Amino acid sequence: MITLKAVIVEDSRLARNELKELIKTHKEIELLGEAENVDDGFMLINETQPDLLFLDINMPEKNGFELLEMLDEVPITIFTTAFDEYAIKSFEYNAFDYLLKPINQKRFSKSIEKVIENAIKNVTPKISEVETKVDVLNLDKQIFIKDGEKCWLVKVQNITLFEIVGNYTRVFFDNNTPLIYKSLAQIEEKLPSDVFFRANRQQIINIHHVKKVVSWFNGKLKIEMQSGEEIEISRRQSYLFKEQLSF
Repeated sequence: MITLKAVIVEDSRLARNELKELIKTHKEIELLGEAENVDDGFMLINETQPDLLFLDINMPEKNGFELLEMLDEVPITIFTTAFDEYAIKSFEYNAFDYLLKPINQKRFSKSIEKVIENAIKNVTPKISEVETKVDVLNLDKQIFIKDGEKCWLVKVQNITLFEIVGNYTRVFFDNNTPLIYKSLAQIEEKLPSDVFFRANRQQIINIHHVKKVVSWFNGKLKIEMQSGEEIEISRRQSYLFKEQLSF
């Protein structure tokens, strides 16, 4: 049986208690904790790394959408709110579901069944903790990306390329190229090194999305990505690239 670790972020104590009673009817869900505001929720999520987040939208000081924007890794998110006016916006944030309060037991169970089905489809064998870097992102993990008014939840494995643009980094995935305000070095620290490779000072590539490799000038390599981008690997990194792929 699959187990999903969950947290609740909700400012109403009554609503939190109602959610906890609903969760008790599903043995597949292990509740790790609860928070009554966005800042406490942010700390709780970073500490516990849950699979599932039950999130209110209307909260004092900061709302649920702002919490998602603060997270590097976004759990499967089910919004729980008394206001149906946020429904469309919630799905712009790739919410898994949107439950209106008071939450109906049958409607809640149906949502959890869908979450479990989705989790079973995406389940992958776990790597020994000894072999895993604590902060490294799992390829199946979804990360939240926001550029202006546009938002995406993207699986790490679907990102093909990271590229420096001034003080920003451009992220390439599914024909989208948003900018995020993080350095390439910050991003590199969290990427699995067996999949993402630093091609040069400006770019990191996902080797699973490489279409073709050709020899280039002065011992360098040139990469063609499946999406069409051409990347030149520096001479030093070309040696490491060959070594990593056992050329």
